[in-house]
Amino acid sequence: MVMNKDVLFSLTKGGFAPQEEMLEVARKKGKLFIGIPKEIAFQETRVPLVPDAVALLVARGHHIVIESNAGKAANFEDSDYSEAGAEIVYSAADVYKADVIFKIAPPTLEEIELMQHKQTLFSALQLPVQPQDFLKKLISKKLNTVAFDLILDEAGIFPVIRAMGEIAGGASILIAAELLSNVNNGVGSILGGISGISPTEVVIIGAGTVGEFAARAAIGLGATVKIFDNSTSRLRRLQSQLGTRVFTSVIVPKVLEKHLKTADVAIGALKASKGRSPCVVTENMVSEMKTGSVIIDVSIDQGGVFETSEITNHTHPVFRKHGVIHYCVPNINSRVARTASYALSNIFSQVIVNMGDEGGFDGIIRKDAGIRNGVYIYNGILTNEFLGEKFNLPFKDINLLMAAI
Repeated sequence: MVMNKDVLFSLTKGGFAPQEEMLEVARKKGKLFIGIPKEIAFQETRVPLVPDAVALLVARGHHIVIESNAGKAANFEDSDYSEAGAEIVYSAADVYKADVIFKIAPPTLEEIELMQHKQTLFSALQLPVQPQDFLKKLISKKLNTVAFDLILDEAGIFPVIRAMGEIAGGASILIAAELLSNVNNGVGSILGGISGISPTEVVIIGAGTVGEFAARAAIGLGATVKIFDNSTSRLRRLQSQLGTRVFTSVIVPKVLEKHLKTADVAIGALKASKGRSPCVVTENMVSEMKTGSVIIDVSIDQGGVFETSEITNHTHPVFRKHGVIHYCVPNINSRVARTASYALSNIFSQVIVNMGDEGGFDGIIRKDAGIRNGVYIYNGILTNEFLGEKFNLPFKDINLLMAAI
């Protein structure tokens, strides 16, 4: 048999040898332009990205511009950010030229004026403190806005709320310990217990994340902990997570009053899914508490658990009523700004990485239902039902908008 010359050439030159598999070329990843303005909200000291996270994002090709001194209150210097690869600018107007803005507090009306059309904003929502035309201003600029406190993770948990709750819970016990001491004109007691002396009694009202981490901190110091909540399932879950038996009870006024009378510390940690937190401790109950005992109302940002609570701030954090010390600062996390900033940065940096991998904002909200859950304005269209009903504005379901594109 005579073999064709072309076939013979292919055999001798390796034409039929195994060839490298030709795979589909990966979709081009997006390089994002991120802006971080300095917070101007009263006593807001946190920053959304720490220098370590900036270095990670810059290494992935993203451009990050940050206003000078944006991280100073959390003890991050401009040099820390510039060494990590960020561009430092000296005016908010330069920051708001970025495509995506990350900030902690919601923008003021003046900051909204600086924002560009079609820009994307990640911030807290905090509607109770916003003026009536806040949403209309955002809509008029056809912005994409995401409430980071409404973002869900793979487990269906709100990661920002969880992280801030963990910090607030632990910090509330440390604050109570300070207020019991002589240094802060307290009764001079140590929070916890030592041999031969009755341990401090801590009543925690609320079995959510704040209540859980307040209980962990108090138990760790040796205090006697009593936890109240309206939900038996939350109490049961918390009992299991703590890994030790503690006193738990549903909120029955007479039972709660009885235990508040002997409490050294009372933590208010009830949260409402909508509207005001339930006020379950009356002024009469507070008047029956021990002189020098301490109330930490972590729920004050939603109205407060104690009838006697009044909003305070980090400059003047406490007042006394009926001989009881009240600490009612809404933003406890800004008291430990560096820790809180790291916690937020861990969440936001991954959001930015995923957004870049998906080619931008549209790509990430199509793929990630958790991010999509936080969107309340998309291309100038209100997508949050609660906001639409509250402010009597037209809204559309974000999932239907995504399906139509």
